[in-house]
Amino acid sequence: MPAAHDMPDDLPTGLGSPARRALTRAGYTSLDQLATAKASDLSRLHGMGAKAIGRIRVALAARGQGLREEDD
Repeated sequence: MPAAHDMPDDLPTGLGSPARRALTRAGYTSLDQLATAKASDLSRLHGMGAKAIGRIRVALAARGQGLREEDD
């Protein structure tokens, strides 16, 4: 398996390695995929914290997207 930094993705820059690994292990390799996720689901991934979720929110907002609503 190639190293995580060798895999193509468009995950937000500035994500720490633990968060990036957590996302790729869960199958998230793009911002479009993250727009289908709930913050509560992401926070359950080992390596994901409030800072990483905040960076994802900012990156999605810059594209006019956001995380899925919690009541969905």
